[in-house]
Amino acid sequence: MQKMIDGLLSKLAELIAQDRFEEMESDTLEIKPVPAEGAQWRELHKSVNAFLNTRGGIVILGVKEEGRGTERRYVFTGYQEQAEPKLKELLQLFTDRKGQALDLTDCFPPMELKPFPGGRVAIVYVDELAADRRFCFYRNEAYRRVLTGDHKISDSKIEAQEEFKEEAFHARELQPVLAATVEDLDLDRLNEYIQQLNRTVRVETIKPDLTAAMPFLERKAFVKAGAVTTLGMLVCGKHPGDFLGFRCQAHGYVDAPQTVAQDKQDLCDNILPLMEGSLAYILRNIQVGVSVAAGGSNQPQYPEELLRETVNNALAHRDYSIDKQVIVTIKPGEHISIQNPGAFRTRLLIETAHEPVLRRIIPEAKPRNPKLADVLRVYRKWEGRGIGMATLVNLCLQNRIDLPYYRLHQDEVRLFLCAGRLLDERMERLFTSFDAYLEQKLNGLEPTETQKLVLAYLIKSEEANRVHRHTILLTPDNNHYDELVGLERCGLIHKHPDSTQFYPIYAVDRTLMTPDYLDELRDVFGATFDAWDPLAKEVLGVVYRFNLYSKIRRVSAKQVSFFLWAQERGAAEDIRAFDAFYRKVRYTFNKLEKEGLVGKIHARGGYLLNETYRQTHLA
Repeated sequence: MQKMIDGLLSKLAELIAQDRFEEMESDTLEIKPVPAEGAQWRELHKSVNAFLNTRGGIVILGVKEEGRGTERRYVFTGYQEQAEPKLKELLQLFTDRKGQALDLTDCFPPMELKPFPGGRVAIVYVDELAADRRFCFYRNEAYRRVLTGDHKISDSKIEAQEEFKEEAFHARELQPVLAATVEDLDLDRLNEYIQQLNRTVRVETIKPDLTAAMPFLERKAFVKAGAVTTLGMLVCGKHPGDFLGFRCQAHGYVDAPQTVAQDKQDLCDNILPLMEGSLAYILRNIQVGVSVAAGGSNQPQYPEELLRETVNNALAHRDYSIDKQVIVTIKPGEHISIQNPGAFRTRLLIETAHEPVLRRIIPEAKPRNPKLADVLRVYRKWEGRGIGMATLVNLCLQNRIDLPYYRLHQDEVRLFLCAGRLLDERMERLFTSFDAYLEQKLNGLEPTETQKLVLAYLIKSEEANRVHRHTILLTPDNNHYDELVGLERCGLIHKHPDSTQFYPIYAVDRTLMTPDYLDELRDVFGATFDAWDPLAKEVLGVVYRFNLYSKIRRVSAKQVSFFLWAQERGAAEDIRAFDAFYRKVRYTFNKLEKEGLVGKIHARGGYLLNETYRQTHLA
């Protein structure tokens, strides 16, 4: 932290010396002069309130911003001693929703005065409030930090947070552990946690023994009313497995035809080694390729940051009242599933009543176990921004993984991380077959890569929803929102009739979602069509789609083979199986051509449907 502060001040001094401006403020940094009057102090208080309610932050006092446009610059004004009483007031300025004063001493590490060219500046540190303590208010308003601005929090979000706080009051991780005493806590592990707390600024002393640690243990809810809590045992218990059973366990399996002893592992430990051990197990057992772009370095099949966040979130959000373990199952080349005790809050689940039936999950930043999340945040194992689901969606929309989805069971949630790419061969071939239709909808423009990714996400979500798999709702926080607006404007997606104002659910243009063309093909070929085998009907369906919606209109036997193979038939690298399938498709085309259902414009030109079949063959 000190290196970061020194770097910021060095950069700021350089900009002032050179009389130039670069944007330095962010969602965690505010630069202000020492206020000269009450109104200016109130603006500072709003920023501090926003930091408390968001991710925390730093205020540099003693520099102001002047000018506009090219004249914009930083000016050193310096710290003034008369500001000290005002800064000390920060600890008692904020209230709860009812207007009762809050003691937020623990959220304000000691302020620092730092030397700066021409004088000194003050550094005010602000820690974020734990999830079960939000929101705090300033003059009856609560603010949150968005980029470089402080914005009022809406009444609806405040209401939702109040409901969460009521639920958090009965948090499962604070339940007492039967038969455990304070002597069952490990002093060394407790002091390791305190060292992490002191990483930036010293806020707590190292404890010489458990008796001296009792006030701290009570304050952090590791001990409650003299009883050790689940939280205390998870963080610093000596033998957590003896007291928590499956609640401190993670079991790993490799789902493959041939497995060996090391493919299965049962982990039982405190929360931090449990997280690290679970991640290490996954990394050992997933497929690893070689990246040419990265100079031949190893490239795991799944981004490591995704695996890390997924494991951490599973253990941070699980229901600790349920005596079941977290289960990690790896199916090489297909998916990783993480089975977690618990359930989503009912209000986070969307299931539409009208067709198409869509099943989505609203991403949420609130932790199920807020006190545990507060500990994990200290260890940088949890960031508190709903980053788990946001990362899932963002990596998917970056085409680094395929569509993630959830299966909901009684008292369990199972997340599937799917190998591959969102915009895979199947989706690319689908968009190729609709390229004329897409350009017509987009006013003559080809769809961009980003538009195809968003469409692929929504198409695959609908497909997953049909088989009772829940996918993550696209919201302004986790998607290419401008692309959604553009796709809706041109009619390629539309808001589902069951959508709400705050959580619009998008359904894809029904033309793109047509599963088959059986009725249309019966109109073309009459009763003769029903006599053909399933493969012939599939082939005719692909020809129909290309004839009607693609720019080239005609389609070759190989194109149809690739299209159908990509739909559901097997691995792309299974060359022998594909060749056998290709021969079947060619044979089918020969029969269809012989019977007059399809024809070629010239010998190598691809196939078209015979739209006059009824007149020429059934008259």
